[in-house]
Amino acid sequence: MSLLNIGMTGLNAASTALTTTGNNISNVDTAGYSRQQTVQSTNPSEKYGSVFIGTGTTLADVRRVYSAYLDSQLQTATSLSSDSSSYLAQVTPTDTMLSDTNTGMTASLQKFFSSLQSVSSSPTDDASRQTTLNSVQALSAKFNSIAQQLNNQNTGINTNLSDMASQVNKLASSIAQYNDQISKIATSAGSPNDLLDQRTEAVRQLSQLVGTQVVERGSSYDVYIGSGQPLVMGNSTNTLSAVPSKNDPSQSALQLDRGTSTVDITSTVTGGEIGGLLRYRSDVLDPSMNELGRIALVTADQMNKQQAQGIDKNGNFGSAIFNDINSAALISQRSIASSNNSAGSGNLNVTIADTGALTTNDYQVTFSSATNYSVIRSDGTNMGAFSTTTTPAPVIDGITLSLNGGGAMSAGDTFKVTPTRSGASDIQTVMTNAQNIAAAAPLTGVTSANNGGTYTQPTLVDQLGTANATNNAQLQDAIKYGTPAKIVFGAPGTGASAGTQGYTLTDAQGNVMGTGTIVPGQANTLNLKVNMVDSSGNPVLDGAGVQKTFTVQTTVSGNPKTGESFTMSMTGAGSSDNRNSTAMIALQTKQTVGTNAANKGSSLSGAYGTLVSNVGTKAAQATSDNTATTTILTNAKSSRDSLSGVNLDEESANLVKYQQYYTAASQIIKAAQTIFSTLISSL
Repeated sequence: MSLLNIGMTGLNAASTALTTTGNNISNVDTAGYSRQQTVQSTNPSEKYGSVFIGTGTTLADVRRVYSAYLDSQLQTATSLSSDSSSYLAQVTPTDTMLSDTNTGMTASLQKFFSSLQSVSSSPTDDASRQTTLNSVQALSAKFNSIAQQLNNQNTGINTNLSDMASQVNKLASSIAQYNDQISKIATSAGSPNDLLDQRTEAVRQLSQLVGTQVVERGSSYDVYIGSGQPLVMGNSTNTLSAVPSKNDPSQSALQLDRGTSTVDITSTVTGGEIGGLLRYRSDVLDPSMNELGRIALVTADQMNKQQAQGIDKNGNFGSAIFNDINSAALISQRSIASSNNSAGSGNLNVTIADTGALTTNDYQVTFSSATNYSVIRSDGTNMGAFSTTTTPAPVIDGITLSLNGGGAMSAGDTFKVTPTRSGASDIQTVMTNAQNIAAAAPLTGVTSANNGGTYTQPTLVDQLGTANATNNAQLQDAIKYGTPAKIVFGAPGTGASAGTQGYTLTDAQGNVMGTGTIVPGQANTLNLKVNMVDSSGNPVLDGAGVQKTFTVQTTVSGNPKTGESFTMSMTGAGSSDNRNSTAMIALQTKQTVGTNAANKGSSLSGAYGTLVSNVGTKAAQATSDNTATTTILTNAKSSRDSLSGVNLDEESANLVKYQQYYTAASQIIKAAQTIFSTLISSL
């Protein structure tokens, strides 16, 4: 009977080994499966006389070939690779859109300034003017189009975050269920290999979505995300959700619901597809929208200001080309009140005071009282403490803040200020008639007959379009009704005045407004003060009752004759003068963006080129990172598979081995049967 028992134990062991090998082969393509091995041990020997005789073998375990270290490496590599792949998938189309000739801004900017060149060459040509107006409309439409695509990306990220949060919750629930089942089985029935593999695979899939930290506690896995916020604790879970951010409802934030409380973990989540999306949004999308908006704001502001400096074909002062960047609607939309603010608190008006000083940052404004507030820039710079009662309002990086209706502020109220975020979306062409393009300068000078001096055309020193509406109107009236102004030269000086020549500046009625001298034979730059009058010819007075003046500059060279005059008056309709259009063209290369920076700013084209370069650099880095993390993931998977993966060649060899084992064990039983039959027959 002992020989029969020994044969049976071998037969059972071989059968189990064959079954295990077959299970390995069947699961060669099962995700997360760890190959299994049978572990045998010797049955207790029995003593016969002075010796011990073996009694066969027994199945000690069906072991899961698994390394916690290698699996942890695989989870980390999976998280990093998913992060870089998600980031790359977002930044690549953005880079292509901004840099491409057809979809980017470069061609539209060049076409706009090229069309202005045509107007400058032929100021009276209607076809050139219409082409310029068309290019203006195309320019604003291109700003709108790119901004819309960037906004669509933001919307897509919000949708993806919501979907991924749901997937995270499903996987977390699965892990908790596996924890529960494994805990119940492990206490009484050994190691449930298949459940352990399924739980490990669920954790790996979770790592594809978000970076995780896994802590083994007994037979359970505790899973943490962010900076250590618990997602799975034993057989219980917390819920992750994508909700509108309290500081910016246009962007989704990640919120972990812990039953009695919720915590915003957006700033701490890294890794996985979610981490890649959040990293792209903060590193590329938001800065790109801000930079594009800043360029649009500078374009609208600078072109409108220069347009206001000129005279159109109808003889009127230049009207706006683009919409007002400080309209009531726009200044009220640049600040977002936190949803945690006290009930009844108002919002902030954000006015662009200096487009050249704008940055691409956002700002957090926090009130410490009803009127006092501090400002922190998104790059971490503390901009200082201010008060809403300060007059005039302090200028912070080119913007001013003021209260926008509602109740009084309360301590702790916060606001997110985005001065440039919507600039490219908001820019619109408001000019509809190409005749309104102000190509001519506002003042034109004419010399008297048989003059001996030479004169540069007069320029207006006082800038239209930079002061408030009242001062603009007063200055326009003064030019229109206060000119012509005339310089009349006297005889060259003698005696103590030798080497000089006097002149008198008179107004339209011949009244003397000032006198001065020049040095004949050399260039003399004159800044002439012209009295301001209103449309009725009445003096425009300042607060002290003194008549206001505006300044006109011209340069006198040569040798003016006695009685010679230079008359300066408002440029008339249909003028062929192109000085203002030339000034507009100069904006293509003039440093107007970021002029408060250490590098003294850049031009419109230069600023856009910098944007394209920055995004391109990040796209190239993302490609490099993705290649590296893919290699790391491949190596980690290979290391894990080399230990835990199913090798068909090895398993095929095992089939032959255990089949022979089974046959040999059968022969033991057959031998025992033959011996037993012989014994019976002999009796």
